Amino acid sequence: MASLPQHLLPVLLLLALLGPSSAGAPGVIRLPRAGACAAPADPAVYDRPVIGIVTHPGDGAAGRINNGTSTSYIGASYVKFVEAGGARVIPLIYNEPDERLLQKLSLVNGVLFTGGSVKSGPYFETIKKVFQYVLDKNDAGVPFPLFAQCLGFELVSMIVSKDNNILESFHASDQASTLQFPNYSSLQGSVFERFHPDLIRKLSTSCLVMQNHKYGISPKRLRENDALSSFFKILTTSPDENGEVYVSTVEAQKYPITCTQWHPEKAIFEWRKPMIPHSEDAVQVTQHFANYFIRIRLLLFSMCLPSYSWRIF
Repeated sequence: MASLPQHLLPVLLLLALLGPSSAGAPGVIRLPRAGACAAPADPAVYDRPVIGIVTHPGDGAAGRINNGTSTSYIGASYVKFVEAGGARVIPLIYNEPDERLLQKLSLVNGVLFTGGSVKSGPYFETIKKVFQYVLDKNDAGVPFPLFAQCLGFELVSMIVSKDNNILESFHASDQASTLQFPNYSSLQGSVFERFHPDLIRKLSTSCLVMQNHKYGISPKRLRENDALSSFFKILTTSPDENGEVYVSTVEAQKYPITCTQWHPEKAIFEWRKPMIPHSEDAVQVTQHFANYFIRIRLLLFSMCLPSYSWRIF
């Protein structure tokens, strides 16, 4: 049998896709009908999520982060991180009146606690209030996620444990590190569940995440504290410059709360510190975390369900 001319192959492929019509009509192919995408249940939440970020005392300039109440700031990378996940930001000014703070909280779909240095005073009191709001909102059946990074994780640990001295000293300033996974089964349903297995392997063998902290909590201390061990499950640990191991990622067992001692936002959006990883893998980690916080934790699935009709070609 002679071979067919190459220029006829696309035509034969199209005919095979169309197939014969039982009624003798021309072949047909299913196409989505225009306007068939299902509308989200609540467009205000599902299409336009807004995250509140608590401001930090000071103006953000190096050496000028302080407890002064005249000004506060949000690092631009945190805003960009939230926007990368498809949400917008409302600043929660840490020292504004409680009525104003509660008004803003009623307008957002989740909260982010940033890194920083202040562990006392009005800032810490505001973090306590917002954290309690997160718990109350979820207890009332309204999904309301919290993502706490670095200082944010440290403050949440202090709040949950009711011990302002729960933290330990570590040497992890300007340090790229790995993430070690003590229990892979605990990753199910967590932020890491959607990571490709190869990226999980790279996280445990390559320095893909950025650490920049002097304090943290060891796995031993977390497990020995009844309040912390019943509230959190440990997802990852990391070694500091001296090989001392601290908890680097946790999730709450009953609440949509994720905390990292490391900085997911830095890989894409910060360039000042020399040790920040900027590889493709590091960027993927950042994007996964942004997507998870905004889309997965908020259950924001704007489903496009195709409805088909027959169209004759």
